[in-house]
Amino acid sequence: MLVVDDDYFVVKALEQKIDWKSLAIEEVYSAYNVSQAREILRRYSVHVLICDIEMPQGSGLELLAWIREEHYAVQAIFLTNYADFNYAQKAIELQSFDYFLKPIEFDKLTLIIQKAAAKANEQRLKEEAVRSGYLWEKNRNKLAEHFWRKLIAERAVPPGPAAIAGWIADDHLSYEMTDGFRPLLINMYPGDRSLAGKDKDLFDYSFLNVLTELLRDCSITVETVLEYKDFNWVAILRWSEGAESSSIESACASFIDRANQYLKCDVCCSVAVPCRLDAIHQVFRQSVDMNDELIKRRNRIYFLDGLRQPEAVYVPPDLARLEEWLVRNEPAAFLRATSDYLHGLARTGGLNASVLRLFRLDIVQLVYAFLKEREIQAHRLYQGRLNDQLFMRSLNSLEDMEQYLDYLVRTAAEHRSFTDRPGSVVERIKRYVRDHCGDDLTRTGLAEVVYLNPDYLARLFKKETGVSLGTYIIQTRIKTAKHLLESTNLAVTTIARKVGYSNDSHFSKFFKQNVGATPHEFRKARQQPRAT
Repeated sequence: MLVVDDDYFVVKALEQKIDWKSLAIEEVYSAYNVSQAREILRRYSVHVLICDIEMPQGSGLELLAWIREEHYAVQAIFLTNYADFNYAQKAIELQSFDYFLKPIEFDKLTLIIQKAAAKANEQRLKEEAVRSGYLWEKNRNKLAEHFWRKLIAERAVPPGPAAIAGWIADDHLSYEMTDGFRPLLINMYPGDRSLAGKDKDLFDYSFLNVLTELLRDCSITVETVLEYKDFNWVAILRWSEGAESSSIESACASFIDRANQYLKCDVCCSVAVPCRLDAIHQVFRQSVDMNDELIKRRNRIYFLDGLRQPEAVYVPPDLARLEEWLVRNEPAAFLRATSDYLHGLARTGGLNASVLRLFRLDIVQLVYAFLKEREIQAHRLYQGRLNDQLFMRSLNSLEDMEQYLDYLVRTAAEHRSFTDRPGSVVERIKRYVRDHCGDDLTRTGLAEVVYLNPDYLARLFKKETGVSLGTYIIQTRIKTAKHLLESTNLAVTTIARKVGYSNDSHFSKFFKQNVGATPHEFRKARQQPRAT
C-alpha cells in the first residue's frame, strides 16, 4: 500500500487509524508529493494506492497517468475535498478503483481498501493462472454459480436428473447425483447505520466476505452463495452424511455476531434439511415457503426440519380493551398489550404469517375506525413511503411488526392530540392559505393538509373564526392583492395570477365587491408618487 498526500496529518491518520494487518496488507509506504511516490513505485511492489488529487508539486491524476504509462498493476483510490465531475471523469478514464470525498469516514474507507486489495489479489492470481495454464480453475466459481442459479430458480416443473446431468457435463463440474447438500437461508435486516442504503454493492461484498470466511472455518464446503430476492440469500453447503448440524449452528452464531458488529445489520439464519442433488430444487422451494411463513425473532437460528406444526388458529386480542387505550390516548399501554399478545403467541407456537396477517388487519381497522370517529382521514394520514415500507416489512419478524405498530399507533395519537386543539388546526389552515393564496385552494385540498374530513373542517373553521373557509380564502387573496398594488409596480394581470385568479374580470369583480374600487382605482388612490 502506498499513501500519498501533501497533508502530513492526513497521512499519519491513515497510517494509525486503519487496521492494516486485518486487511492482510503487509507494508504501508507514505509519500508527500508525486516525485516521492514515483521513487517508491520504482523501488517497491505496490498493489494499492491511496492518493490526494490536488497537491502543490503535481496532481494525483498525473501520478496515475504515469503509473498507467509504466504498466504498473495498481488499484488507485483517490481522496479529494471537491466533488468535481471533471476530476471524477478523468479518474474513470485512468481506470481508478474508487473516488472518495473528504472528510474521511474510516469505516467506509476500510471496506473500499479491502475491496481494492481483493481485486489486486484477484488480478495477481489471474496473471499466475494464465501463466500456469489453469485459467479454467478461476472460472469454476462462476460456472458453479451459473449451475446453481439454473438448478434452484423458480420453475413450474423442477429439472429432472437428465437435465441436471447435462448441465454438470456442459460445465465440467465435479458433482454426482448422490452428493449431499444443505441450503442455508439468510435473511438480512439492514439498519439505518448500515451501508445497504448508501452502497448496496459494497454491502453485498462485505456480507459475502464475512459469511464465506466463517463457513470456511467449519469443515463444510460452500458451493455458492446467491441472493434470491433483496437481502435474502441462500448458501448451498456440500453436506456429508456424518456432518454435525452443530457446526452450522456455531458458524451461523458467529456470523450473526459479526453482522451485528461490522455490517450494522440484524440477521436470521434458517437451515434447511440435507438432501441429494436431484432433490435440492424442491427442498429449496419448500424451505423458502416455510421460511416466509415463519415469524422470526431477529438474530436467531432456525432448523426448518423441526418446525412443521399444525396450522395455527387466529384468536384476536382483546380489541375492546385496545380501543379503550386509544380513546384514553395511552399509546404506550396499547403497544405493551399488543407486544405481550404477540410474544405470548410466539412462545406457544401459535404465530405464523397467516395469523400475523389477520392480526395486522384487525389492528389497522381498529385504528382507522378510531380516527374516522374523530373525522380524521386515515388513508391520507398514512399515505407515503414510510408507511408503505413499514407495512410491507411488518410480516418479516416480530420486531418489524412491533415497529409498524409503534408507527401506526403513535401517529394516530399525535394527530388526535393535534385535532383536539381546534385553534391549532385553524392556525395551520390560515398559514397554509396565506402561503399558497395563488394556488387552487379548495375545501377538499385544505382538508388534506390536516388530514380531516372536508365537511368537518369547514364547520370547525366557521365555528372558530366566524367566517366560512371560502370567505377567508377570498379575504386573504384580496388582502395580498392590496399589498402588491400598494408596494409594487406589477401589472394588475400579474397580481391577479399571483393571488389565484386566472380570469382578470373575476379578479376585478371580487376586488371591487370587497374594497369598493377596481384594482386600478385602488392603486391610483393609494400608491404615493415617487420622489424625483
